[in-house]
Amino acid sequence: MEELHAEVLRGLAVNPSTPSDVLLRLLEPDARAAWFWLCFRTGGVPDDVADAIVAHPDHRVRGILAENMTADPAQRARMADDPEVKVRRALAMGPEPFRAEVEPLPDAAYERLLSDPDSQVRAWTAQSREIPNRLLAGYADHADAEVRAAATRAWDELPPAARQALLTDPDAGVRTAAAQRVCHQDAARTDELLGVLDGWERELVLGRGLLTRATAERLACGEDDGDRGAVALNPSLPPDLVDRLARDPEHWVRRVVSARPELTEEQRAAIDYRVESDERLTPLDWVLAIRDDPEALRRCATSAHIWLRRSAAVHPRLPSDLVDRLATDDDFAVRLLTCEFQPAAPAEALLGVFLEWQGITRSVLLSKPQFPRRGLARYADHDEPGLRRLAVHDPDATPELIERLSRDEFGIVRAAAAKDSRLSPERIEELLKDFSAAQSAAANPALPAEVMHRWLDTALS
Repeated sequence: MEELHAEVLRGLAVNPSTPSDVLLRLLEPDARAAWFWLCFRTGGVPDDVADAIVAHPDHRVRGILAENMTADPAQRARMADDPEVKVRRALAMGPEPFRAEVEPLPDAAYERLLSDPDSQVRAWTAQSREIPNRLLAGYADHADAEVRAAATRAWDELPPAARQALLTDPDAGVRTAAAQRVCHQDAARTDELLGVLDGWERELVLGRGLLTRATAERLACGEDDGDRGAVALNPSLPPDLVDRLARDPEHWVRRVVSARPELTEEQRAAIDYRVESDERLTPLDWVLAIRDDPEALRRCATSAHIWLRRSAAVHPRLPSDLVDRLATDDDFAVRLLTCEFQPAAPAEALLGVFLEWQGITRSVLLSKPQFPRRGLARYADHDEPGLRRLAVHDPDATPELIERLSRDEFGIVRAAAAKDSRLSPERIEELLKDFSAAQSAAANPALPAEVMHRWLDTALS
């Protein structure tokens, strides 16, 4: 019974219709199962609930709100003065969104965090992906070396004197961070960095740092296939070494070479490479960097090279005709990426990919406003439970059909129906007793407030 109560509490915490007096009860110690869900409500929490969270005696509650990517930044910013360092660290570290943008905190909050007495708070704030470069640039002379190193991310906004100071900083970590910002035009800095970096940072330098002839030969002709593969896209790699790597014994190295931006379609086709349909390939940086050259982007989207088309599929400025084209591409990954990343992906393509895809981003497709919901009731009798639950999303589905799906033998179908406001209040309350559907039923916006209170009376007694 305790586990069932926990499911109901979590559902109440995320229900968009849950009134503040219910949300405030969920902050009680016996409702701790709901704390995370409450603080991570989409759109944050009402102001009176935010006041209660900020004053909550358990720092874990305050820390959860500090990490909520959808919360009002002004609410999160209040944690910058929290007496518990773990809360301030949570705010400094910030959310870790999956393919989503997070609204920055107010400038004043960043300024307080960058002056925090705790070194981790200062460092994590400076390393935050959300802090604006215009603000970060003002901390290039900060007393904390980690903050100065992070300030190099704002390199383009720094005056020449500040850049030179960072390049000659007394701290080796700061000098290294600054050198990474100029190595693409300074071969000596590239050699210097290759001598001190490892892991992904070294790979980044191998891929973009200006190379001397001697360094290029050592890397392209060496025995380390990791170095050969990482340098294979380097813009400064001499043509003869590009040709050499195009015949590399390692297939994956040849594939990297085949994706170089300067190659023609004929030159790519002449390289012995392949891209398997189930291979995961990171989008090519040079494709994503295309800004004011629509023809270059068009060449990528129409290339015979699957890697280029996959990269074009996630480009934020892809023209509408290319969106339509890639949404019907022969390669499934191209179609999937187009449907996931392009706001104007065609409705029929979204449904087609949804039916074909079983990955974790399936819900992303269904959440698109143009997903073709009308007519989904035709799946109500499908053999696959995952498709039967699609019927719930049909705006024309009758209350009788939703009621039938709420009694499906599979919990995932009952849970999908339990969220639907077309259910009668009586049926919603019945589903609160079904462990598989309880959380969804509690999140149903048609659930009466008096029922919420009644369940809380039992769960918190």
